[in-house]
Amino acid sequence: MNTSSSDPVFEGVFGTYTITERDRREVLGYRLGLTAVAVGQLGLLWQWRQFGAELLWPWLLLMAVGLGLALQWIHIYLRPLHLALKLFWLLGCAGGLLLAWRLGPAAMLPSLASQPLGILAIGPFFAALCGVGFKEFFCFRRPEAVGVTLLLPVALLGRLSGLLDPGTSVALLALESALLLVLCLRKFPMAAAADVGDKSVFIHLERQRAGLAVEAS
Repeated sequence: MNTSSSDPVFEGVFGTYTITERDRREVLGYRLGLTAVAVGQLGLLWQWRQFGAELLWPWLLLMAVGLGLALQWIHIYLRPLHLALKLFWLLGCAGGLLLAWRLGPAAMLPSLASQPLGILAIGPFFAALCGVGFKEFFCFRRPEAVGVTLLLPVALLGRLSGLLDPGTSVALLALESALLLVLCLRKFPMAAAADVGDKSVFIHLERQRAGLAVEAS
């Protein structure tokens, strides 16, 4: 577990635990991955507005990789929820690849703006991101996390339903991206223990799963 005598000891619900160097690396990876999503979103929207839809795929790739890494290292007590978020991410990435293959990378985003039904293909990706935003609000009560959790579905579902025009949806997505970046920047000064949570709960749940596996065998 890469523990050392200098690792801080905390009292959890199911006993004491330490925050190890591995925990700190995972937390840093989570924060960097989530920051990559925010930077990717802002970069994509800015480039699209200033220079058009050509060569936006690096930003899309940064968003996909960033969220995938963030979900790999996020600490969520409920394993089924964690797996569900990963599944949403995978489905959303697959939907994006399908759209890029059928329409071409340069035409994908303009097509989504004019024909919003395609949002259904990439919707699971943003559902996963909303899940991360909800987790951040639930754990830390950060107001910018509320913006991320609410603005994404409003922007995408509003456009999908026809209630919002493309300009309004893009403006809401830009605001959501900025709030996500603020959320990420505010996380870096925090101690790693804040993102890990009560590690004794993870240890307890893992022991329960191991016990069930032994009984099943």
